[in-house]
Amino acid sequence: MELKEIIAEIRKVLDEKDSLREEALRLTREIVRLSGDTIKALHRGETEKARERLKVAREKVEKLKEKLREHPDLYYTGYVQSAHQEFVEASLFFAYMTGSEFPSPAELGVPHADYALGVGDLIGELRRHFLLLLLDGKLDEAEKTYRFMESVYEELMTLEYPKGLVNVRGKQDQARGILERTLEDLTRAKLNARLESRLRNAVEALENRENQ
Repeated sequence: MELKEIIAEIRKVLDEKDSLREEALRLTREIVRLSGDTIKALHRGETEKARERLKVAREKVEKLKEKLREHPDLYYTGYVQSAHQEFVEASLFFAYMTGSEFPSPAELGVPHADYALGVGDLIGELRRHFLLLLLDGKLDEAEKTYRFMESVYEELMTLEYPKGLVNVRGKQDQARGILERTLEDLTRAKLNARLESRLRNAVEALENRENQ
């Protein structure tokens, strides 16, 4: 075969792969956007809207997997992993907020390593939910969320594997810092609540003595 023919064959293969890559990039951007929309809707209490967005995101994830089935070099890339990560985070947060069972990697159709990274990001979204509960004065629910964050962190810390298998160390460090700040916030809120309760009781006792 002449070199010209070989180059023409290479060009044809790479053109096809480049086209697939562009489509994959478009799909990953859509997955990230839909996952973000899901989380925002959940924080606003718009469960059905979140369900709809997550359903479309899942369809995009399946489509992406099918498109790149014969191209693992494109499927196992950073931008696909990031999209999976966002989708996993949204799926797990939806399960938590709706009291549903947590979906497995197989059920979501994503690699296990990408799922693990999504678990790491879940802790940050739970903190946001925790803070919103504190603002609404729902201290018991906020503490319940913190306890769940602790359990997620403990499970995340069991993933001690080389970076080449799953690069989760950064997520673990980030989660540790988030958990520490959340505990400080919870402790401060509980102390303030006790102080307010004592002051309220003292004022009521004083008013009762004055009325006697």
